[in-house]
Amino acid sequence: MTVANKLAEMKQIIQKACDKFDRNPNDITIIGVTKYVSIDRAKEAVEAGISNLGENRNEQFFEKYESIGDKATWHFIGSLQSRKVKDVINKVDYIHSLDRKSLAKEINKRSETITPCFVQVNVSGEESKQGLDPEDVEGFIESLQNYEKVQVVGLMTMAPLVENEEELRAIFRKLRAIRDIVRDKHLPHAPCESLSMGMSNDYRIAIEEGATHIRVGTSLVG
Repeated sequence: MTVANKLAEMKQIIQKACDKFDRNPNDITIIGVTKYVSIDRAKEAVEAGISNLGENRNEQFFEKYESIGDKATWHFIGSLQSRKVKDVINKVDYIHSLDRKSLAKEINKRSETITPCFVQVNVSGEESKQGLDPEDVEGFIESLQNYEKVQVVGLMTMAPLVENEEELRAIFRKLRAIRDIVRDKHLPHAPCESLSMGMSNDYRIAIEEGATHIRVGTSLVG
């Protein structure tokens, strides 16, 4: 199936999810995760109307960036080592994996402009997942006030691969509750209005629970 066909199907699902909670589907940013597909498939995604692409490894990102460039908005969605920040920082548009002070320091040092960042939160508590413990999020974000090149635009989490819908909803709701607390502080460096949550298997549920950015690979681009 072409990416265009898959995108059309996804938009129908998004529309239904938004209708249930009186949300505007135009407020949902679809990030096509292209880490497992070829450059040609990534180009097909852009041509189909997916203007936001997500990568999680430097090497694959560079290959696609060289071919696609500013035809897409680039989201770095994987764990980012501090020593590799200098390689990607002025090419990516968003970082979805800010989870430690050393990374914020390096972003601040290397960035030529303000870099929008999502703070990654390990809501599920899985040892295999990166991110801050939920109780540490507020203090961490407040500690970033002197990093003038780092702007916290929202929070990100990865839910476990389970079929239990209520378990997934509980995780997404918890992230939204933390987001609400931070947002309502009205911190100049952390407007924190967005929620990056939901992937191929659970993006509908994530949208129903308030997601503004969904990161979809398998069910969209393959």
